[in-house]
Amino acid sequence: MSFSFLTMIFGLMLAIQFQTIKEPIVRDTRDMWQLREDLKKEQQLQVELLSEIRKYNEIIETYEAEENQNPEVALKETLNVLKEEAGLTEVTGPGIIITINRLFSEELIGEPLPNISPELLKRLINELNSYDAEEISIQGRRVINSTVIRDINGQTKMDNYSLHTYPIEIKVISENADKLYNRMNASTTDEDFAIDNLSLSVSNPIDSMTIPAYEDTIRVKNMKPLEIEEGGK
Repeated sequence: MSFSFLTMIFGLMLAIQFQTIKEPIVRDTRDMWQLREDLKKEQQLQVELLSEIRKYNEIIETYEAEENQNPEVALKETLNVLKEEAGLTEVTGPGIIITINRLFSEELIGEPLPNISPELLKRLINELNSYDAEEISIQGRRVINSTVIRDINGQTKMDNYSLHTYPIEIKVISENADKLYNRMNASTTDEDFAIDNLSLSVSNPIDSMTIPAYEDTIRVKNMKPLEIEEGGK
């Protein structure tokens, strides 16, 4: 029974990864830059999925070896690892804080200011991931593989939470915070933000910061419970 339950958990974790890959593109007016970025993102997700499959196979092999010795301890340890990988636990480590703010006020510009665009925010997250960011939170909410950032009725939302209050604080944990800091300072991403009347500032490396666990329910489509036969097979 315990092995079947563990296999079901592995399936859930992989489905979360695969759902992100299969999520349909709703935009049909993408320019060349967007096409390249989308392709790069999909390729990276496929690499990550293959890596996850290999990792879970190794965990299953370890679990099978330890199952006869102490199955309850082995199962508990494996579930804890899976929770960490899925972003369901609080994480503490070195990193940086990125702050996004308005460059000029509405009074100075003389017209209403638009919210940060989903594309710009996703571009920043992709760049951080390419610089070996390990964990990210935006406005105190954890970013995981199934996180959706999109425009809903003119408002940019992350998992249905609006991102319209400034400043927007992004915490990023990385094993090498100094390297991440240097690469972000050398990046020209702040110029892209300035075009949209937004400033982007990067804090000095921080020795220890905490990113909260993902709080919402992780929803996975096209899955159904595994029917366990007698004997747990």
